[in-house]
Amino acid sequence: MILNNTDAELLDLLQLSFPLTVQPYADIALSLGVSEQEVISSIKKLKQEGLIRLIAPVFNAKRLGYNTTLAALNVSLDNMKKADGIIQSHKGISHAYERDNNFNLWITLATTEDIDRELEKLAGAVGAEQYFSLPSLKMFKLRAFFIVGNGRDNNGGIDNPADYKGRSFLSPEDRLVINTVQQDLPLVSHPFEQMSIAAGLDEISFISYCNSLLQRKIMRRFGAALNHRKAGFTSNTMTCWQVSTDNVYDIGKKLSLLPQVSHCYERKSNPLWQYNLFTMIHGHSEAKCRETAEGISSETGITDYVMLFSTREIKKKRIKYPV
Repeated sequence: MILNNTDAELLDLLQLSFPLTVQPYADIALSLGVSEQEVISSIKKLKQEGLIRLIAPVFNAKRLGYNTTLAALNVSLDNMKKADGIIQSHKGISHAYERDNNFNLWITLATTEDIDRELEKLAGAVGAEQYFSLPSLKMFKLRAFFIVGNGRDNNGGIDNPADYKGRSFLSPEDRLVINTVQQDLPLVSHPFEQMSIAAGLDEISFISYCNSLLQRKIMRRFGAALNHRKAGFTSNTMTCWQVSTDNVYDIGKKLSLLPQVSHCYERKSNPLWQYNLFTMIHGHSEAKCRETAEGISSETGITDYVMLFSTREIKKKRIKYPV
């Protein structure tokens, strides 16, 4: 899709600095020098084109009391169709991809129950021959933004990863707002109005609670989720690096500063998968992704790594976290 300058700038604003205000589309329009209705119409068009998936909050699952992990499974082609159906209906799976590896199915899983038991049940249901969990030990970066205009994400990594750990205290009002706001934001002048009524709050109080959740790091951000392929980032690879324990912190911090890297985590390894540093690398082509990985390898001296390109997106959804 060819974007004009206004649409490109709009997409950047929707991702990086969506205003949690009474009339957010009017505030965006003011910064773009257009009308509120033009902003709403543009978003509607970009949604119809499949470029914008939705506009909604991203919550920190752990702060809400959920256990999370990345998991890899070896699923035969005969079982993959059955696996698709199970994954689509599973409320705790937000992302699922086929990747070009013997462990060909990769998912992110969240649950308030025992995460290992839930993964065991899932593996049995999809007929996985082997599987393993790769829980996060340290987060260096989580910035799934795709800049298409002149916008800039000035914070390359997370300011203080410790802010994103541990369960938070949630008041009854917090819970009401969290349960209500987890939906695609309506394209109307006062998009939070009906949500506030449903939560039994006035509009300003509802928005104030949303901003409080954001400030307390319970809500990671509020904004648009883009279809990165339609935004021009047609290739991505989960690149896994085997890094010595002594160096993993320094290497993780360094890789988190790269604009091509959207995610960077240290994860617990296991005998079936001994890579411990994970990055998501995005590019306009597979060659560009490989070029980025080769540059990282050359600069860091890490030669033991594997690139897992996604061959099929099975599911990508901001799951709801009832609290």
